[in-house]
Amino acid sequence: MNQSLQIGPLSLPYSVLLALFAIALGRWVARWMAKAAGIEAEPTLTRMLFVGLFAARLAFVWQWHEQYFDAPLSILDIRDGGWEPTAGVVAALLFGLQRAQRQAGMRKPVFAAAITTGMVLMLGGFASVLMSTTPVPLPPLALASLNGQSVSLAGFAGKPTVVNLWATWCPPCVREMPVMQQAQAANPDVNIVFVNQGEDSAAIAGFLKRNGLTLRNVLLDPKRLTGAALGHSALPTTLFFDAQGKLADTRIGELSQATLTQRLTILRADSPPPQQLPSP
Repeated sequence: MNQSLQIGPLSLPYSVLLALFAIALGRWVARWMAKAAGIEAEPTLTRMLFVGLFAARLAFVWQWHEQYFDAPLSILDIRDGGWEPTAGVVAALLFGLQRAQRQAGMRKPVFAAAITTGMVLMLGGFASVLMSTTPVPLPPLALASLNGQSVSLAGFAGKPTVVNLWATWCPPCVREMPVMQQAQAANPDVNIVFVNQGEDSAAIAGFLKRNGLTLRNVLLDPKRLTGAALGHSALPTTLFFDAQGKLADTRIGELSQATLTQRLTILRADSPPPQQLPSP
């Protein structure tokens, strides 16, 4: 099942659409309650939204400040998906309650907005878990490497594995490639596999040479079988598999050094090293 809505070149993950719907519904409920009470809620709700977004971003940046401080301007690039939702929700609610102290009748709309948004997100997350009860394995596909050797994707199981679906014509794919190259060099305990979607070896080799990229595990998938097998047509998509070869996380869109480090940290925690048998 595809996990994003594709509209021409635009790809919107269903998780993002769920968050937007939850926020919109929460605002609508709060405005309806405020209108019934004869008060204006829109200014407070708008400020709550911006405070929540700012706090969610700030909390994530603080948690992964070493990666962001290497390139300070990357803090402003929210396309990397670096958010701490819990911090955002708490900050928005506290701000709303503080504003409610100044405006009679605002407390109920503020609580209604927070509860409605939270319930929609919780139910959406629960539905997502129910729909994905069967673990998704590394697909049993044999793909060609740049030197023509046949490589089995399923053969990467045994170590945590990151599969990056990309193409040379995809701008966010190109932007994240230096980050992926650095991560591959710095994390020898993780397989990082670059599965090109739809291009031939000449185009890929030329791209790598022009951009000074040295990557291992670059595989060709001219028929886009990997994306189809895993339910993803959007690029870039990065899939994180645990050491047992089961899908643990997915990122649709560009990764920064911070968001990639975050996911690799979680992946390692979910993939403890195999226990060694005692020596006889």
